[in-house]
Amino acid sequence: MIEILVGSQMGAAEYVAEQVAETLVQAGYETKLHLQPDLDQLNPTHIWLVITSTYGAGDLPDNIQPFADQLAQDRSDLNTLSYAVITLGDSSYDTFCLAGQKIATLLESRGAKRLIDGLDIDAQTDALPEDIAKAWLPLFIHSLSGSDLG
Repeated sequence: MIEILVGSQMGAAEYVAEQVAETLVQAGYETKLHLQPDLDQLNPTHIWLVITSTYGAGDLPDNIQPFADQLAQDRSDLNTLSYAVITLGDSSYDTFCLAGQKIATLLESRGAKRLIDGLDIDAQTDALPEDIAKAWLPLFIHSLSGSDLG
């Protein structure tokens, strides 16, 4: 099972997450979208794929900030967790894709293992963010071969 945790302020990251989920299902994986991620509702033996935008001064979207707060305050060990992060941002800001970095840092501080380097999608490019994410998915899927999908 791949749990897809979505952080979306204006809808772009949510759309990317839906496209990624659809592609993963077509590849034979079971997925579950979490539009309001809650640590208590997630299984740490599953794969977590965080897809979030960055807004403001490198801030997390409103819908995923409570999850980040839970990660920062909770003391449980997440050493059974493997994860990856896709972040949407704008390279014209010095806080480019900082939201994804914040989530990754929180997960790693709890013992989670990163499967693969995260994908940073730049709003300054002409390509559609969902196309960039789908082009990255084969690398993500390959990284799953060494993981237990719970």
